[in-house]
Amino acid sequence: MAGIYLHIPFCKQACHYCDFHFSTNLSLTDEISSAMMREIEIQKSYLKDNLIETIYFGGGTPSILSAKQLSDLLNTIRVAFQVSDNAEITVEANPDDLTKEKLFQLKEAGINRLSIGIQTFDDDVLRFLNRAHDKNAAIQCMDDARKAGFKNISIDLIYAIPGQDNDMWLRNIEQAIVLNPEHISSYSLTIEEKTVFGKWSATGKLKPVIDDVAAQQLEILVEQLERAGFDQYEVSNFGKPGFYSAHNSSYWKQQPYLGIGPSAHSYNGISRQYNISNNHIYLRTLNEGKIPCEIEALTREDHVNEYLLTTLRTSWGTDLAKLKTDYQYDLKADHHEYLDKLLSQRLADINNDVFRLTKAGKLLADKIASDLFLIRD
Repeated sequence: MAGIYLHIPFCKQACHYCDFHFSTNLSLTDEISSAMMREIEIQKSYLKDNLIETIYFGGGTPSILSAKQLSDLLNTIRVAFQVSDNAEITVEANPDDLTKEKLFQLKEAGINRLSIGIQTFDDDVLRFLNRAHDKNAAIQCMDDARKAGFKNISIDLIYAIPGQDNDMWLRNIEQAIVLNPEHISSYSLTIEEKTVFGKWSATGKLKPVIDDVAAQQLEILVEQLERAGFDQYEVSNFGKPGFYSAHNSSYWKQQPYLGIGPSAHSYNGISRQYNISNNHIYLRTLNEGKIPCEIEALTREDHVNEYLLTTLRTSWGTDLAKLKTDYQYDLKADHHEYLDKLLSQRLADINNDVFRLTKAGKLLADKIASDLFLIRD
């Protein structure tokens, strides 16, 4: 099993919190799309003979591209790789891009899963985030997507937003549940240095939400979504049974994937590959028939620490036998006192040699993982 990620580096406008690679200059969409098709052809041996089970258009805002551009990219992948007939094919989209016509075109192109960036149903907060849509557009696009035949829809929500208290957050969750998506991804707002919010924070114009409030809002989210029939299969991801994100799950399970486009990452089990985060250099290098990337060979420590960081956030947990067999790392022997402490505090449990965090433990997942990292001698 393997996946392909395509990074579409364009947005209509810059959200105040986003530090992903993108450009609001849309004049290069055709050139970038063509270069990405060339990259697919050049990279067709990267995943060897792996069957492609997932294809994911991320960004940026992939829904900015026309249905034809997305279809051309998909067809290029199908020629270069063996793609499963049941492959999960996801496009990230903003509500303001999802017209009725565009939704039918996406469905016709072979897209079978949408990930819609709603973020919040509060119009004042949407303006604060500098989003281009409003609450009504978010609700309407869900209805239109159903009418177009989409049966697998995920929506994104953000919590720990300054000015959004617990009651406001609860109303957001209730509205999301009413829309009945199959999947919800929800992330705590992170203030990144090079964003508008980062600059506001540095000058005192914006005060980030304290960790305790962020934790409260995550707990409210988990409680409400589990009551509505969602499983928290990863700290930030909730799916109804049968609707976990296959693509994201493949990351957490260390499956190989190929990243296409500016700033995209790839992983083949041996190394990671990082494409340059510059559209013009990306174009120039692909025109020369080369991949504009850096390659990092992964050490034993890298493998262990990435495995811990990803699996501890998931419901399936960390396979201690795999750590011993594949990486010669005996977690129980090397960290027995720390593990005993986590168990006694009911932050984790161990069953059948699988180490899992409890609901309370997942609030501290990244800290616990870092405490267990394998440090190079």
